[in-house]
Amino acid sequence: MTDPLIAVVDDEAPTREMISDYIRMNGFRTETFDGGPSFRAFLNSGKPDLVVLDLNMPGEDGLSIVRHLKGTTDIPVIMLTGTASLVDRVVGLELGADDYLAKPCELRELLARIRSVMRRAQGSQNQAAAPMPAGPVPPASRRIRFGTKWLDFDAQLLADEDGNMMQLVQSEFALLKAFADNPRRVLTRERLLDLASVRDADPFDRAIDVRITRIRRKIEPDPAHPTVIRTVRGSGYIFSPEA
Repeated sequence: MTDPLIAVVDDEAPTREMISDYIRMNGFRTETFDGGPSFRAFLNSGKPDLVVLDLNMPGEDGLSIVRHLKGTTDIPVIMLTGTASLVDRVVGLELGADDYLAKPCELRELLARIRSVMRRAQGSQNQAAAPMPAGPVPPASRRIRFGTKWLDFDAQLLADEDGNMMQLVQSEFALLKAFADNPRRVLTRERLLDLASVRDADPFDRAIDVRITRIRRKIEPDPAHPTVIRTVRGSGYIFSPEA
C-alpha cells in the first residue's frame, strides 16, 4: 500500500521544510508548496490525502484555498495560523477545514492531528460508500425538518423527501437533537456540550465547530452560507426551523 501523501502549503521555506521532513520521517509522503499558485498547479494532476495549510500567506491566502478545496474536493485540511484571530479560525472551520493549530506548532501534536483527521475522513468515506436504506419518511411526530433533510429521531438518521437515508454519528445526532429541542434560541458552545452530553470537553474547544461544520454539509442548501444553523458571533449557534 502506498503511504498517504501530505501537501504542506506555507510561504515560509524553513517552516514547510521542517514540517515536511518530520512528517516524512513518520511514514508519510510529502509535497511542499510556497503558496496558492504552485499548489493549484499541482492539483491539476495530483491529489494529496491531506493538506497542511498556512492561512496567512501573501497573494492568495489560506481561506481562499480552503474554499476552493472544499468546493471541489473531499481532501481534509488542517489549518496553521500565526495569528490569534478567532475570526480566521471560525471562518476556516465554517468553510470546511477539519482542524487547526497555532504557529509555531509542536510537530508531535501536528502529526497526531494529521492521523486523527485522516481516520475521521476514512470513516466518513466508508460510511458514504455503504448502501443506505430507502423507505418512507417517518411520521411527523418523530421527525423535524433541518434544511434539505428530515431528522428521524427513531432511526437517528437524516432522510430526504424521497426517503433516502443518511447515517449520523452519535455526536451529530446529539447536536441536532439539542437544536431541535431549542429552536430559535442562541446556544453557547458550553450549553451545546452539556445538552449533547459531552461533559469532558472544553467549551472553547474546536470540536463543536468542526461537528457543526460537518452537519451543515449534510443539511444546508449552501453550506458556505448557512441559514439553518447560523453562527451568532461571540455567542454560539442558533437553529432556525423556518430556513
